[in-house]
Amino acid sequence: MNRRNFLKQSAFTTAGTMLIPHFLKAYEAQMMGQVSASNGKILVVVQLSGGNDGLNTVVPYRNDIYYRERPTIAIKPEKVLTLNNEIGLHPAMTPLKALYDEGLVTVINNVGYPNPDRSHFRSMDIWQTASDSDKYVNSGWVGRYLDAACAGKEQQPFRTIEVDDTLSLAMKGDTLNGLAVLDPKKLYNQTRSGLVTGLSKEHTTAQPESVAYLYKTLAETVSSAAYVYDKTNRAGIPVYNTLATYPANELGNRLKTVSQLIQAGVSTSVYYVSISGFDTHSNQPGQQERLLGQYAEAVGAFMKDLKAAGRQNDVLLMTFSEFGRRVKQNASNGTDHGTANNVFLIGGGLPAKRVLNEAPNLTQLTEGDLAYSVDFRQIYATLLHDYLGADDVAILGRKFDGVKIV
Repeated sequence: MNRRNFLKQSAFTTAGTMLIPHFLKAYEAQMMGQVSASNGKILVVVQLSGGNDGLNTVVPYRNDIYYRERPTIAIKPEKVLTLNNEIGLHPAMTPLKALYDEGLVTVINNVGYPNPDRSHFRSMDIWQTASDSDKYVNSGWVGRYLDAACAGKEQQPFRTIEVDDTLSLAMKGDTLNGLAVLDPKKLYNQTRSGLVTGLSKEHTTAQPESVAYLYKTLAETVSSAAYVYDKTNRAGIPVYNTLATYPANELGNRLKTVSQLIQAGVSTSVYYVSISGFDTHSNQPGQQERLLGQYAEAVGAFMKDLKAAGRQNDVLLMTFSEFGRRVKQNASNGTDHGTANNVFLIGGGLPAKRVLNEAPNLTQLTEGDLAYSVDFRQIYATLLHDYLGADDVAILGRKFDGVKIV
């Protein structure tokens, strides 16, 4: 079994600790025994996969060009949830508007990057790796944060958790990967079965470096699964209790899991969750309304839960999509792939409600697309340095001017 095939086995979630060689027991004791300190701040990243239409999310309801270019899909002015005298939210986002009115939401318009790519896969890679559009990078920005946080210290994948069965590129570092956890109990039970038996039989001198890497990764995963499960289920009794009613949808369930892990005291600094379906080439209005409603309801419940637990100022939620949509609607009552988009920052003890920058300029388009004025890596740099207390230059590879959000 080579490294690539082993990595395909999800998060190496079928290991038996009784079969782990003695050198791994020593490794675990040395590297996993003590949880290293963080600054107590938590970042939750919510990814809207598919390219959410930002113009129908944060609506320029007083712009004639918007209504001219979108005769059948534009949001009517009287339905917009106004934020200021230029823009407002989609009417399905009432819970998010309530958070804005509480002073918890920052809206950043015109976020993108130079030479944008309209491919879902490539643009998502760019956002997840924080690379230039002409560079290909194998590690993600959150993964490199994990590398930096654990450099010379305990190797703790649980410091960054993706609530999913698989790990996004964003969570993969150069030396250490984050942990994929959809259900802590299920992951813990899976790490108590028998994949290590087969691996140990193939532990030959022919591939000492590769096999050592596999065993090391396996040990980290087994130990992380045990740590998370112990935190969330001490003595067989769950130690968390969510204090809000979450919607019964995928994002609601995953944000509920994040809240449970936070309230259980798991020492995770970055959580990553996603919701898909935003590629609205046809019949956009109904589909986007449903998805934005699910998003807003889930985030509203999450922030209510954190407030009740006294953690709202410790947790900052960032929402992004890999690109926006074109200004002009298409012939199928939808929109095609575009470029710049909006980003939401919610909670985290940030200054009171605000729209951080100018509304999209629909008179100065680039080939029919919105022009960006904020590089998304400026937001990453600010969150890394000012919020998480990390070395943003080392993680992002160069210096990006921060934005005044923290």
